[in-house]
Amino acid sequence: MHGEHTGGRSADPVPMIDADELPDGLVVADGDGHVLTVNRAATRLTGVTRERATGRHLRDVFSFRDQDGRDWWKWLDTYGGLPTRSRQPELPLRTPGGQEMLVAARLVREPARGGRVVRVVITLRDAGARARLERSRADLVSTVAHELRSPLTSVKGFTATLLAKWTRFTDDQKLVMLETVNADADRVTRLITELLDVSRIESGRLEIHRQVVDIPARISRIIAGRVAAGEPGDRFVLDVRGELPETWLDQDKIDQVLANLMENAVRHGRGTVTIVVEPSEWGVAVSVRDQGEGIPPELVTRVFRQFWRGNARRRGGTGLGLFIVKGLIEAHGGTISVQRGPDGGAEFRFMVPTGTPDFA
Repeated sequence: MHGEHTGGRSADPVPMIDADELPDGLVVADGDGHVLTVNRAATRLTGVTRERATGRHLRDVFSFRDQDGRDWWKWLDTYGGLPTRSRQPELPLRTPGGQEMLVAARLVREPARGGRVVRVVITLRDAGARARLERSRADLVSTVAHELRSPLTSVKGFTATLLAKWTRFTDDQKLVMLETVNADADRVTRLITELLDVSRIESGRLEIHRQVVDIPARISRIIAGRVAAGEPGDRFVLDVRGELPETWLDQDKIDQVLANLMENAVRHGRGTVTIVVEPSEWGVAVSVRDQGEGIPPELVTRVFRQFWRGNARRRGGTGLGLFIVKGLIEAHGGTISVQRGPDGGAEFRFMVPTGTPDFA
């Protein structure tokens, strides 16, 4: 009864979702095809406003047609087909202006099973976004095939030679060939690791396992490793400024970020690589600077995209490294940018929050 108290706390009302907040276009029509509403995303995709569309028939304001030029509304046939039919799978359709988009429909019936169609809920998505994604995936497959071919050819060639002519080679010759095979196997492993990282970043499945991380100590460790591998000791300068707050980060992933940025500075820059670590307003900021040519302003927006290479004349690498770095930093809740450094080269600067332990 109205006004009767049950003794328990009433649940808060669930807020209604505003259709304009949806990322996909939404058009709702009645069972006859007359438009009831159009959301903001649909207007953005089609150029048709809610005021222009409301009350008019769908075919008069949107006029979707399939690849063969057929009227989509007539083809949808809300009155025909099985009385249990409730949806139309997503299809690529075109507007009279030639714009292609992905359109799906849901038929709302009263009663729900077997009743007449009272509303048609139509969703719209930009087909260009899917085409770009498919091109990106095709580029990824092509890049992977190219990068795998060289080391696998080398591994196959050397192992086949050793198996066929083992006794003809000296121990020193065998050692050189096996070292080459080992290095190429490492190259394949790194490529596979990069591909797994890209997959996790794009699907949102990247897991962060936090612990207290001493960022300057991790940088010193990476520098020591590069020096041990033959880099001059004076090539790197670590500059720690001020008292740093405690940071809870994924140590392996931060190591990956730092190693990648330092490798990028060595490969594409010149002179001294300076790493500055300092407290920021809400965490820690790290800048990796080189003294090379820098990155032209018109290319700054492309740096963190897949397959970007700083110097087309220099071969090697998949062009995935900085894309992965950006994904790893953002997974920590941080940001990364690139700009011209004080010495004229490129400066990559990322900031990570102090964070808290992740017990999830």
